[in-house]
Amino acid sequence: MTDLKVNENETVSELVERARLAQEKFQFATQEQVDRLVRSICKAVYDQAEHLAEMAVDETHLGNVEDKTSKNRTKALLIWDSLKDKKTVGIIREDVEGIVELAKPVGVVAGICPTTNAIVTPFANAAFALKTRNAIIFSPHPSAKKCALYCTNLFRKIILEHGADPDLVLTITAPSLDKTDELMSRCDVVVATGGMGMVKAAYSSGRPAFGVGAGNVQCIVDRDIDYEEAVKKIVAGRIFDNGIICSGEQMAIIPTEKKEEILHYMEVAHTYVASEEETQRLRDVLFPQGKINKKAVGQNVHTIARMADLMIPEDTKMIAACVTKSGKADVLCKEKMFPVIGVITYHDLEEAITIAYDNLQNEGIGHSVVFHSQNDAHIQQVALRLPVSRLIVNQSSSGAAGGSLYNHLTPTTTLGCGSWGNNSISDNFTYKYLMNITRIAYPLREPRRLEDRLDEQEAV
Repeated sequence: MTDLKVNENETVSELVERARLAQEKFQFATQEQVDRLVRSICKAVYDQAEHLAEMAVDETHLGNVEDKTSKNRTKALLIWDSLKDKKTVGIIREDVEGIVELAKPVGVVAGICPTTNAIVTPFANAAFALKTRNAIIFSPHPSAKKCALYCTNLFRKIILEHGADPDLVLTITAPSLDKTDELMSRCDVVVATGGMGMVKAAYSSGRPAFGVGAGNVQCIVDRDIDYEEAVKKIVAGRIFDNGIICSGEQMAIIPTEKKEEILHYMEVAHTYVASEEETQRLRDVLFPQGKINKKAVGQNVHTIARMADLMIPEDTKMIAACVTKSGKADVLCKEKMFPVIGVITYHDLEEAITIAYDNLQNEGIGHSVVFHSQNDAHIQQVALRLPVSRLIVNQSSSGAAGGSLYNHLTPTTTLGCGSWGNNSISDNFTYKYLMNITRIAYPLREPRRLEDRLDEQEAV
């Protein structure tokens, strides 16, 4: 495998210079050359999905191999499918009004990668960057630097096999906050996936930046639906990868009169329903002094139970904690990065929306909400009222919000939260945000006549 040719003594400026030289050559690649390269990278991640998952769990001690393997394979398939037919070289659009659009690369991308997605985030951002003829330099979380290094070497080998300069993909081998700050200030665009502090730093770097907001996905369960089916999806979404996915369900907001029925279906789906006293222990252990316990993040349900001194059955997959207050009034209404879900009841849809809104105002505003419903009017009401970028209907959010086989949301690992979450986009981040567009404006045969337009509007 090609040597990375970097070491802890290589400066950030040297890395950026190498990337720039590589990108200046790659900008002349044809669409066919670009697509063959991106396909090969997607296939490599698909083929090595299990090995990459094992690496991530071994290094970060977060999540589980089975779910990470599934995530690696699914993202590789979805991202390639979303990219394969997209034009990113030369003329990408012509319209009848005399506008022709040409795609141009942005240059060198700084890819800030989290420990929670040690493989799929660098993979996805590399695919997006290369699809648009850019170079990318990773700045991984220190606890995921080995994964970033492996991915970098894997991608560099593929790039070399395709006749391009492997310096299109580089990584900081000994990451630090200072190096990350310097990388963001020297690159042309920043893609920041991580904690709110890092995202804020990205937006303060002086460079165009795409960051993400915090997750705290509220899940509203409507009346007159198949509760057993909804519960299966809620549990699957909450427990995926031990609950570290930002798009995973956090709260189940359920009808008051259906509480016992829904809790029964949760128990059938291997959920342990905590008592009031056990729920208090969960608060104390998982959120000491109101802040998430980092030792609990990404751990399996039995580890969480031991930490809170809960005796749970061997086949338990999730713990449910019933609460009566929302927003800042109960710490369990915050994002829980472990297989624990909060359960709260409502009397009417207006109250359900209010509960979700309160929780989002506390944490997770702009991200996503799940709604299990068969009522289109209710779905529209929830979508109109709640400040989120995605409303996931009748699906498990952890696998749906970032694009899935069951919807047409853009496949990604970086989910924008709009101005609500202090983000520049409310979209799923993808290749199109790493292109500059040159627009050729041809003259019309006749000028547009607009003199009567204002009078027409006034008449209306």
